[in-house]
Amino acid sequence: MFMNRLIGLFSRIPGDAFSLLARLGIGVIFLRSGMLKLEGWDNGNTLALFQYEYQLPLIPPQIAAPLAIAMELAMPMFLFVGLGTRFAALALLGMTVVIEIFVYPAAFDTHAVWAVSLLYLIKYGAGALSLDCLIAMRSPQRVATAR
Repeated sequence: MFMNRLIGLFSRIPGDAFSLLARLGIGVIFLRSGMLKLEGWDNGNTLALFQYEYQLPLIPPQIAAPLAIAMELAMPMFLFVGLGTRFAALALLGMTVVIEIFVYPAAFDTHAVWAVSLLYLIKYGAGALSLDCLIAMRSPQRVATAR
């Protein structure tokens, strides 16, 4: 009985609220990470982190560090306003996969939660409370893809 009421309560929450929560939640995680890397740039901590701890294959630390900062600062902004949401989520999902495979493979539980939020946004889009939806409303053939 309690579970049925709880399911009924959750079923009344519009999907757009879940999209907004996913956009804000995952965006804050990456934005905070980017801000920390940016703060550590001047004293060399960020570059040292990429040289000695992260050690990504194929990408030199001098390129990987500023690229990660740029992605972690820019993509959340797209998510927050709901502009290019699927692209931003896909970019951050790519970062998540790289982090899981090459940087912190033991943190699968955390990265899986990030991935679920990002996959939700890739599949369902930003929802009605977004610039994606506003733009789509001006272009009738794109309404289905924005939601």
